[in-house]
Amino acid sequence: MLCVILPDYITYNHSVCNINYHFVWCTKYRKPVLTHDKDLIRVFKEICQQYCWTIKALEVMPDHVHVFITTPPFDAPSKIAKLLKGISARKYFNLFPSLREELWEGHLWSPSYYCGTAGTVSSSTITHYIDSQRLK
Repeated sequence: MLCVILPDYITYNHSVCNINYHFVWCTKYRKPVLTHDKDLIRVFKEICQQYCWTIKALEVMPDHVHVFITTPPFDAPSKIAKLLKGISARKYFNLFPSLREELWEGHLWSPSYYCGTAGTVSSSTITHYIDSQRLK
């Protein structure tokens, strides 16, 4: 897949998009085990580069993660969360194998997550624009 990343947009052969997601998820049982944040940040950057996602902001706290990314339109938020959480957990456990013993059943992340969207215009601006098209 060929994509070109511009400051606020991703361009493909026949489309231009600006799709931004804010994800937040916690460690299993909110245990403060994310003590090697630089390693985890590097892992997230590798994952995003592999899938042509652009990280706009990223913060690793001891018991949760915030990721704000721009993605292509064909990647569903559930797929993005699954890949970010699954790949990062596997790589983080490979880097720090003793961490599995601290977490019951060896799961790094809680199964739940938050996902919110953000764009460059508000929903009221889009609604107003669409409504004004009927008048033309």
